[in-house]
Amino acid sequence: MENNQNNTAKRSLIILAILLGLGTIGAGIWGFSQKKAVTELQSTNQAMKAELGGLADLKTELASQVDSLENAYQTLAGENQNLQGSLADAQSALSRKDAEIKATKTNRLSEVNGLKGEIQQLLAEKANLETVINDLQEENQTLKERTGQLERDLTVVRTENTSLGNLNKTMQSELKRLTLANFKASGFQVEVEARKPKATASSGKARRVKVSFDLIEVPQEYQGLRPLYLVITNDKGVPIQGSGIQAKAVVNGSTMDLLAVKAKDVNITATQRLSFSHELEEKLRDGVYLVSVFTDIGMLGASSFRLQ
Repeated sequence: MENNQNNTAKRSLIILAILLGLGTIGAGIWGFSQKKAVTELQSTNQAMKAELGGLADLKTELASQVDSLENAYQTLAGENQNLQGSLADAQSALSRKDAEIKATKTNRLSEVNGLKGEIQQLLAEKANLETVINDLQEENQTLKERTGQLERDLTVVRTENTSLGNLNKTMQSELKRLTLANFKASGFQVEVEARKPKATASSGKARRVKVSFDLIEVPQEYQGLRPLYLVITNDKGVPIQGSGIQAKAVVNGSTMDLLAVKAKDVNITATQRLSFSHELEEKLRDGVYLVSVFTDIGMLGASSFRLQ
């Protein structure tokens, strides 16, 4: 019993010793662990102190940078405000300049349109002037040609005037020689007409010759039925084409041979108006022509006409 108790006591002591041993071992292990933890903590603390020091330095540097940035910001804010004002001024100036440019463009466009209109008008006037110049040049050329023709015609007219003068002298002489003092025509008229009854002096248009005259206070001895002859000759005394009527006139005992274009018997009275109308068989050439009216006892009257 006592042995049991002793054994139990021994076991208890052994267990206690084991426990103490285990506790000592555990304490050693814990102490070692704690020491290691303290060492690691100290190392960490040193590292954190170093890092904290670095952070403090960084904070100081950042604070300095922040101050610099604040100064820069204030400067930039002032510059920005100035730039905002300058921008507003620039925008205002740009708006004014844009308005001026638009107004200028509008004015220029109006001026350009006006200039285009003036240019078109000038071109039209130039074309008109060129046309007028061409017309004047053609007219000048025509006038030169006409002047040349007129000069030639003037020469011809001078020649014809000379011939006409000679013809008039001859005619007056013939009138005195071939007419009777108290049996001759008065108001002797000659007209040349074109195809339509219209007077003309153009040789190319002449189609008929009309003659009219008055017989006034014809003596009784010359009254009664008598033949009348219409004679047309050129300035050389040559009868025109169609002068196929042969006749004779006796004046103061002298006999004249006639080649007439017309003949008719007329009852001569004391006073009357007589006329002839002859249709030309062919166109007459330019020149002077003599128209005479005869009876069987002399010339009643004569006149001339010119064709050109």
